[in-house]
Amino acid sequence: MRNRTKARECALKILYAADITKDAPGDCSDIFWQTHEAVKKEVRDFTAFITEGVQKNGKYIDSVITKYAKNWQLKRMATIDRNILRISTFELLFAEDVPPKVSINEAIEMAKKYGDKDSGKFVNGVLDKINKTEQK
Repeated sequence: MRNRTKARECALKILYAADITKDAPGDCSDIFWQTHEAVKKEVRDFTAFITEGVQKNGKYIDSVITKYAKNWQLKRMATIDRNILRISTFELLFAEDVPPKVSINEAIEMAKKYGDKDSGKFVNGVLDKINKTEQK
């Protein structure tokens, strides 16, 4: 698995834990890394970039997702889907070195792996709208 793919999955697990427990993402990150000590520095660094970026820009990211997820309230989305959307939306809007196609494809693959049978289509639809309309 490529470093950034692994980092996105680590970020998803940390953000998912923070969303479920309502603990600070930094606290969830500390706990996560205690059980994943062997992870490469590049993976840890990109994971931190994502989790800190999502946390710092969370309200804006959530407002963008809400704008394009027609007929869906953020709080009613599956927790996995919501956090995958947050990660990819952060990348689409703030990560200059990540091509949109890469971010969207990675999000779809995570949705297929961790979500339900329709998660990939749902994530793809929302992110495609965001990518076509919003600017970095």
